[in-house]
Amino acid sequence: MRYFIELSYNGKNYHGWQIQPDAVSVQEKLNAAISTILQEKIEVVGAGRTDTGVHAAQMFAHFNTEKELEPAVVHKLNSILPNDITVSKVFLVDEEKHARFHAESRSYEYRIWLGRNPFLLDFSWQIHSQKLDLAKMNEAANMLLAYEDFQTFSKVKTDVYTFNCDVTAAFWKQEGSLLTFHISANRFLRNMVRAIVGTLVDVGLGKISTNDFREIIESKSRSNAGLSVPAKGLFLTHIKY
Repeated sequence: MRYFIELSYNGKNYHGWQIQPDAVSVQEKLNAAISTILQEKIEVVGAGRTDTGVHAAQMFAHFNTEKELEPAVVHKLNSILPNDITVSKVFLVDEEKHARFHAESRSYEYRIWLGRNPFLLDFSWQIHSQKLDLAKMNEAANMLLAYEDFQTFSKVKTDVYTFNCDVTAAFWKQEGSLLTFHISANRFLRNMVRAIVGTLVDVGLGKISTNDFREIIESKSRSNAGLSVPAKGLFLTHIKY
Protein backbone atom coordinates (compact mmCIF):
# COMPACT_ATOMS: atom_id res chain seq x y z
CA MET A 1 0.00 0.00 0.00
CA ARG A 2 1.15 3.53 -0.71
CA TYR A 3 0.73 6.34 1.78
CA PHE A 4 1.18 10.08 1.44
CA ILE A 5 2.51 12.21 4.28
CA GLU A 6 1.76 15.92 4.56
CA LEU A 7 4.28 17.77 6.70
CA SER A 8 5.88 21.13 7.42
CA TYR A 9 9.28 22.06 8.74
CA ASN A 10 11.57 24.84 9.87
CA GLY A 11 14.63 24.40 7.68
CA LYS A 12 17.10 26.29 9.88
CA ASN A 13 18.82 23.20 11.28
CA TYR A 14 18.80 21.11 8.08
CA HIS A 15 20.92 20.82 4.96
CA GLY A 16 17.76 20.76 2.89
CA TRP A 17 15.22 18.03 2.27
CA GLN A 18 17.33 15.38 0.56
CA ILE A 19 19.55 12.85 2.31
CA GLN A 20 23.24 13.54 1.82
CA PRO A 21 26.45 12.25 3.41
CA ASP A 22 27.71 13.92 6.59
CA ALA A 23 24.78 16.35 6.81
CA VAL A 24 21.42 16.33 8.60
CA SER A 25 18.37 16.41 6.31
CA VAL A 26 14.60 16.42 6.77
CA GLN A 27 14.23 13.25 4.68
CA GLU A 28 16.67 11.43 6.95
CA LYS A 29 14.70 12.38 10.08
CA LEU A 30 11.40 11.35 8.50
CA ASN A 31 12.78 8.00 7.30
CA ALA A 32 14.07 7.23 10.78
CA ALA A 33 10.79 8.10 12.51
CA ILE A 34 8.58 6.05 10.17
CA SER A 35 10.99 3.12 10.20
CA THR A 36 10.95 3.12 14.00
CA ILE A 37 7.16 3.09 14.20
CA LEU A 38 6.61 0.47 11.50
CA GLN A 39 9.62 -1.65 12.52
CA GLU A 40 10.79 -1.90 8.91
CA LYS A 41 13.11 0.10 6.68
CA ILE A 42 11.14 2.92 5.06
CA GLU A 43 12.49 5.42 2.54
CA VAL A 44 10.15 8.28 1.70
CA VAL A 45 10.06 10.03 -1.69
CA GLY A 46 9.53 13.78 -1.47
CA ALA A 47 7.55 16.04 -3.77
CA GLY A 48 10.71 18.03 -4.39
CA ARG A 49 13.88 19.30 -2.80
CA THR A 50 14.41 22.34 -0.63
CA ASP A 51 17.91 23.71 -0.17
CA THR A 52 19.81 24.20 3.06
CA GLY A 53 17.93 26.52 5.41
CA VAL A 54 14.74 26.72 3.33
CA HIS A 55 11.43 26.15 5.12
CA ALA A 56 8.29 24.29 4.05
CA ALA A 57 4.79 25.24 5.15
CA GLN A 58 3.56 22.31 3.07
CA MET A 59 5.52 19.33 1.80
CA PHE A 60 4.34 15.92 0.66
CA ALA A 61 6.16 12.61 0.53
CA HIS A 62 5.12 9.01 -0.15
CA PHE A 63 6.21 5.58 1.05
CA ASN A 64 5.12 1.95 0.68
CA THR A 65 4.29 -0.58 3.37
CA GLU A 66 2.20 -3.73 3.66
CA LYS A 67 0.84 -2.57 7.00
CA GLU A 68 -2.48 -0.80 7.42
CA LEU A 69 -1.91 2.44 9.30
CA GLU A 70 -4.20 3.87 11.95
CA PRO A 71 -4.89 7.62 12.39
CA ALA A 72 -2.78 7.52 15.57
CA VAL A 73 0.33 7.23 13.36
CA VAL A 74 0.36 11.04 13.04
CA HIS A 75 0.63 11.47 16.81
CA LYS A 76 3.28 8.75 17.02
CA LEU A 77 5.39 10.36 14.31
CA ASN A 78 5.21 13.78 15.94
CA SER A 79 6.25 12.30 19.28
CA ILE A 80 9.46 10.98 17.65
CA LEU A 81 10.29 13.72 15.18
CA PRO A 82 12.23 16.84 16.23
CA ASN A 83 10.06 19.82 17.16
CA ASP A 84 10.97 21.62 13.95
CA ILE A 85 9.31 18.95 11.77
CA THR A 86 5.54 18.37 12.05
CA VAL A 87 3.37 15.79 10.29
CA SER A 88 -0.24 16.90 9.77
CA LYS A 89 -1.66 13.97 7.77
CA VAL A 90 -0.88 10.41 6.68
CA PHE A 91 -3.33 9.01 4.15
CA LEU A 92 -3.72 6.08 1.77
CA VAL A 93 -3.47 6.80 -1.97
CA ASP A 94 -3.55 4.84 -5.20
CA GLU A 95 -0.42 2.70 -5.46
CA GLU A 96 0.63 4.51 -8.64
CA LYS A 97 0.44 8.02 -7.19
CA HIS A 98 3.88 9.64 -6.96
CA ALA A 99 4.63 12.57 -4.65
CA ARG A 100 7.09 14.13 -7.08
CA PHE A 101 6.01 13.19 -10.57
CA HIS A 102 2.29 13.73 -10.07
CA ALA A 103 2.61 17.22 -8.55
CA GLU A 104 1.06 19.68 -11.00
CA SER A 105 2.48 22.85 -9.47
CA ARG A 106 4.49 24.19 -6.57
CA SER A 107 4.28 27.58 -4.90
CA TYR A 108 6.91 29.48 -2.95
CA GLU A 109 6.97 32.67 -0.91
CA TYR A 110 9.98 34.82 -0.16
CA ARG A 111 9.58 37.11 2.84
CA ILE A 112 11.38 40.41 3.33
CA TRP A 113 10.94 42.44 6.50
CA LEU A 114 11.36 46.17 5.94
CA GLY A 115 13.11 47.20 9.12
CA ARG A 116 14.42 45.32 12.13
CA ASN A 117 12.51 42.56 13.93
CA PRO A 118 14.46 40.22 16.25
CA PHE A 119 11.59 37.72 16.30
CA LEU A 120 11.69 37.20 12.52
CA LEU A 121 15.45 36.85 12.07
CA ASP A 122 15.12 33.14 11.20
CA PHE A 123 12.15 33.60 8.84
CA SER A 124 12.86 36.70 6.75
CA TRP A 125 15.56 38.72 5.04
CA GLN A 126 15.59 42.09 6.76
CA ILE A 127 16.27 45.27 4.80
CA HIS A 128 16.82 48.06 7.29
CA SER A 129 17.27 51.38 5.55
CA GLN A 130 16.98 51.04 1.78
CA LYS A 131 13.77 51.95 -0.03
CA LEU A 132 12.24 49.56 -2.56
CA ASP A 133 10.04 50.55 -5.51
CA LEU A 134 7.29 47.92 -5.24
CA ALA A 135 5.58 48.97 -8.48
CA LYS A 136 8.77 48.46 -10.49
CA MET A 137 9.41 45.11 -8.78
CA ASN A 138 5.91 43.92 -9.72
CA GLU A 139 6.33 45.17 -13.28
CA ALA A 140 9.51 43.11 -13.60
CA ALA A 141 8.00 40.08 -11.82
CA ASN A 142 5.15 40.01 -14.32
CA MET A 143 7.68 39.61 -17.14
CA LEU A 144 8.56 36.16 -15.81
CA LEU A 145 5.22 34.82 -17.10
CA ALA A 146 6.29 35.53 -20.69
CA TYR A 147 9.35 33.25 -20.53
CA GLU A 148 9.95 29.54 -20.18
CA ASP A 149 13.77 29.26 -20.13
CA PHE A 150 15.13 30.27 -16.70
CA GLN A 151 18.75 29.26 -17.06
CA THR A 152 19.70 32.77 -15.91
CA PHE A 153 18.39 32.00 -12.43
CA SER A 154 19.74 28.46 -12.09
CA LYS A 155 22.85 27.27 -10.29
CA VAL A 156 25.68 27.04 -12.82
CA LYS A 157 26.66 23.47 -11.96
CA THR A 158 23.38 21.58 -11.99
CA ASP A 159 22.30 18.35 -13.66
CA VAL A 160 18.92 19.03 -15.26
CA TYR A 161 17.45 17.93 -18.57
CA THR A 162 15.89 21.33 -19.25
CA PHE A 163 15.85 24.87 -17.87
CA ASN A 164 12.22 25.32 -18.94
CA CYS A 165 9.60 26.09 -16.30
CA ASP A 166 5.97 27.15 -16.69
CA VAL A 167 5.60 30.09 -14.30
CA THR A 168 1.90 30.78 -13.73
CA ALA A 169 2.10 33.50 -11.04
CA ALA A 170 4.78 35.93 -9.87
CA PHE A 171 4.00 39.03 -7.80
CA TRP A 172 4.88 41.01 -4.69
CA LYS A 173 2.46 41.90 -1.91
CA GLN A 174 3.08 44.24 0.99
CA GLU A 175 1.32 44.06 4.34
CA GLY A 176 2.74 46.62 6.72
CA SER A 177 6.47 45.97 7.02
CA LEU A 178 6.22 42.49 5.47
CA LEU A 179 6.98 42.30 1.76
CA THR A 180 6.27 38.87 0.24
CA PHE A 181 7.11 37.54 -3.20
CA HIS A 182 4.70 34.85 -4.44
CA ILE A 183 5.62 32.54 -7.30
CA SER A 184 4.02 29.37 -8.72
CA ALA A 185 5.27 27.04 -11.45
CA ASN A 186 5.14 23.44 -12.57
CA ARG A 187 8.79 23.03 -11.54
CA PHE A 188 11.71 25.06 -10.20
CA LEU A 189 15.44 24.98 -10.82
CA ARG A 190 17.97 24.88 -7.99
CA ASN A 191 18.35 28.32 -6.40
CA MET A 192 15.86 29.77 -8.92
CA VAL A 193 13.54 31.63 -6.56
CA ARG A 194 16.35 33.13 -4.48
CA ALA A 195 18.14 34.35 -7.62
CA ILE A 196 14.93 35.84 -9.03
CA VAL A 197 14.26 37.66 -5.76
CA GLY A 198 17.80 39.03 -5.63
CA THR A 199 17.45 40.39 -9.17
CA LEU A 200 14.00 41.86 -8.49
CA VAL A 201 15.36 43.61 -5.41
CA ASP A 202 18.00 45.18 -7.66
CA VAL A 203 15.10 46.55 -9.72
CA GLY A 204 13.44 47.85 -6.56
CA LEU A 205 16.65 49.58 -5.46
CA GLY A 206 17.05 51.22 -8.87
CA LYS A 207 20.28 49.36 -9.61
CA ILE A 208 18.78 47.96 -12.82
CA SER A 209 15.72 48.89 -14.90
CA THR A 210 12.82 46.67 -15.90
CA ASN A 211 14.32 46.56 -19.40
CA ASP A 212 17.60 45.41 -17.87
CA PHE A 213 15.65 42.68 -16.07
CA ARG A 214 14.24 41.46 -19.38
CA GLU A 215 17.71 41.39 -20.94
CA ILE A 216 19.06 39.48 -17.94
CA ILE A 217 16.42 36.76 -18.42
CA GLU A 218 17.21 36.51 -22.12
CA SER A 219 20.98 36.37 -21.54
CA LYS A 220 20.67 32.89 -19.96
CA SER A 221 23.75 33.75 -17.88
CA ARG A 222 23.70 33.43 -14.08
CA SER A 223 26.52 35.99 -13.83
CA ASN A 224 24.16 38.70 -15.10
CA ALA A 225 21.51 38.09 -12.45
CA GLY A 226 21.48 39.44 -8.90
CA LEU A 227 22.64 37.84 -5.68
CA SER A 228 21.10 34.72 -4.23
CA VAL A 229 19.16 36.06 -1.25
CA PRO A 230 19.39 34.28 2.15
CA ALA A 231 17.61 30.92 2.38
CA LYS A 232 15.88 31.77 5.67
CA GLY A 233 13.29 33.96 3.91
CA LEU A 234 12.14 31.22 1.50
CA PHE A 235 9.12 28.98 2.12
CA LEU A 236 7.64 26.18 0.04
CA THR A 237 3.96 26.97 0.68
CA HIS A 238 1.77 24.78 -1.53
CA ILE A 239 1.93 21.71 -3.75
CA LYS A 240 -1.00 21.01 -6.05
CA TYR A 241 -1.96 17.52 -7.28
